[in-house]
Amino acid sequence: MRYMMLIHHDETNMGDPAGQQALYAAWGAFNEALAKAEGAAPGERMQSPTQGKTVRTRDGETRVVDGPYSDAKEQLGGYFFIEAKDFDEAVKWAELCPASKYGTIEIRPIVQLDKNW
Repeated sequence: MRYMMLIHHDETNMGDPAGQQALYAAWGAFNEALAKAEGAAPGERMQSPTQGKTVRTRDGETRVVDGPYSDAKEQLGGYFFIEAKDFDEAVKWAELCPASKYGTIEIRPIVQLDKNW
């Protein structure tokens, strides 16, 4: 089954600058493991939530708001895809992701559409 991993974190609380080099090394190793895993696909890191906008249309009126939709301290910061035999294996991938140490990884199964849909 294919899963999307959504990385949520508070960009203002990413650890001390001294630990950044170790964090980048951990991400490098994680991305290398993803590249070798069958069916996995690396994702992308997103720009700061301050660079984004949220769009909502209700009753014919469109509202555009600066920043992320959520009022939470954590925002969507990136994503990646993996192929796993089951949810437990997907959780193991999430545990390996460096962001799980300072943020949250949301695991979402991808809907498998049949060719007749």
